This record gives sequence, structure tokens and C-alpha cells, in this order.
Amino acid sequence: MIHNMSLFEKPFNSIKLGRKVVEVRLNDEKRRKINVGDKIEFTKIPDQNETLTIEVKDLRKYDTFIDMYEDISSKDFDAVGESIKEMVKRTYEIYSPEQEKEWGTLAITINLEK
Repeated sequence: MIHNMSLFEKPFNSIKLGRKVVEVRLNDEKRRKINVGDKIEFTKIPDQNETLTIEVKDLRKYDTFIDMYEDISSKDFDAVGESIKEMVKRTYEIYSPEQEKEWGTLAITINLEK
């Protein structure tokens, strides 16, 4: 199955360059349909002029973004040098603490398709 998602330019390019191997999302209804082996087509926003396709290698669910960031190396998020506090703050610019509490979080380990 192919899922479609949007990504801002910085994380999009980070995945494209092979530096980011774990994508962070809420574990909402849309993401609960993803399975290992599925494909995700990311569209770069805001321009929407470029896409890339990845394969889902692993899915890990966490109650909070803090739990996720404490468990997974910052290198996998291409966030070396950032504190967990900074990573959570940046994530809260996209998702609210209320959404996090309602849905939980999902770490999607990916493999860029050549």
C-alpha cells in the first residue's frame, strides 16, 4: 500500500540525502493504517514540486515524543547536537501536546528507495 504525506523542506531533504531514517508522526487514524513493507510518498511543502518514496522498515509506538526521543538516537532523526527538550519543542510547532495525549506518537523507520 502507498500512503501520501507532506514534509517540510528541511526533513524532506534530510531523508533525500539519507541522513534521516526515522520519521516522527502522531499515531493518529491515518498513521494506524501503515504497515511494515508499505510505501510512503512524501511531497515537499510548501512548493509541492518534488516527491520521494520510501519503504517502511519498522513502526514503534510511544506515549509521548519525549519517550520516543529518549529511546531512539538523535542521529536517526538527523538531529545530532539537539537536546531532547529542543527536539520536543520543534515537534510541538507541528503537533500540539493535546494531539500527542490523544493519539500517542509513532516512529516510522524508513528506507529511501533508489
